[in-house]
Amino acid sequence: MPWQQLVIELGSLEPTRIEAVLLEHGACSVTLSDAGDKPVLEPAPGETPLWTDTLMTGLFAADADLEPVRAALAAEAAPSPAPVCRLESLDDRDWEREWLRDFAPMRFGERLWVCPNGMPADDPDAVVVELDPGLAFGTGTHPTTALCLEWLDSLPLAGKSVLDYGCGSGILAIAALKLGAREATGYDIDPQALTASRENAMQNGISDLFELTIRPGDLSNPHDIVLANILAGPLIELATEILDLTITGGKLALSGILGDQVADVTAAYAAGVRFDPPAFREQDGQTWARLTGIRL
Repeated sequence: MPWQQLVIELGSLEPTRIEAVLLEHGACSVTLSDAGDKPVLEPAPGETPLWTDTLMTGLFAADADLEPVRAALAAEAAPSPAPVCRLESLDDRDWEREWLRDFAPMRFGERLWVCPNGMPADDPDAVVVELDPGLAFGTGTHPTTALCLEWLDSLPLAGKSVLDYGCGSGILAIAALKLGAREATGYDIDPQALTASRENAMQNGISDLFELTIRPGDLSNPHDIVLANILAGPLIELATEILDLTITGGKLALSGILGDQVADVTAAYAAGVRFDPPAFREQDGQTWARLTGIRL
């Protein structure tokens, strides 16, 4: 079945109110996108910033009457002018199959593979993490995640406790458990990330070894291995907390760092970590970095 998309230029309109109008009038989904080319790379913890020029798109059935939607949007915007809208048609597709075209099994290091469910790794001895389309928050395709997965693959993890600080999809903690870690904890400030991590843990059969929390007060015990793939600003701001969560002699990986931010992040941890040489990876014209070291 084909679909209609109503694309709205938000301007100064309140996104949650416009979203409510679309959903009240039968939108099957609502998404936000950037009308320009300004990436939001580093929000502060707890923030969900929008772009300067933000588009909101409501997806409707092909036979839906969208004139009442336009009228409701104009009423919501009043006394300002009605928002600029455009109508687009969208052919129906098997969206899961479309997604899988861009997500084939991927290897990280010597043993570790990340595969869509049902897709085998091209290695009989592979350690496989299964991730499906949907609420993923990280599948290994971004350089920062890839660098952390490769690092995990290089470690002797048997018997180790792991903390994934800012766990997103839980991919790093799940990979550590698949590679032999004794237990793992995932922490994130986003409830949806915990939902994704929980679903992915169940899919990979390691739920009983994976504890999840949204409360920083639950992170009382230091861990053998700590990974924090959360961007440079939060890494610097939370340096003391992250160091306290790593045992003396434990291993620490910091990522989500742009190449020109390495010196600042290193300085924030220098008193507590003996760092290895940084690892770099380029993608789409940007250089990303991973810092690893031993807790002093």
